[in-house]
Amino acid sequence: MWVKKSAKPRDNFPKDKFQKLLDKVYRFLSLRPRSEKEITDYLRKREAPPNFAQKIFKILREQNLINDVTFANWWIEQRTNFRPKGKIALKAELKQKGINDKIIEEALSQVDELKLAKKVISKKIKIYGKLPPKEFQQKISTFLSYRGFSWPTTKKVLDSLP
Repeated sequence: MWVKKSAKPRDNFPKDKFQKLLDKVYRFLSLRPRSEKEITDYLRKREAPPNFAQKIFKILREQNLINDVTFANWWIEQRTNFRPKGKIALKAELKQKGINDKIIEEALSQVDELKLAKKVISKKIKIYGKLPPKEFQQKISTFLSYRGFSWPTTKKVLDSLP
């Protein structure tokens, strides 16, 4: 005789809606740090009542799990280490994440864009190295602008190349 087994044992005391939503936010934050706007959008997508959202933000601030300054610095550090981009691109990404201009400017002030640009093109120099000089400079220039580097930085990099 076939007996149906339950997939999960049921809790005697199921969590209330607020606790479930808070747990989902914790899971969302466990993947990577988030900006306040990202959490707001997440709660809006989950159709969280305003009083729940306020309580959740209060709890997260008390636990220091959301802080836009820390988030902006973390974002820039990750970008400079794993997929370097110029200040223009970094500023656009942080704006999209809901970070205000003052915080963005403060965080970007610590970025050495010339050093990043040289790091970004180190592999490209090997690839494009056999091209004629004019085409080589065009490829490097296009690549750097695509990555969000300003023209003055691109010009300095091109001038420093052999």
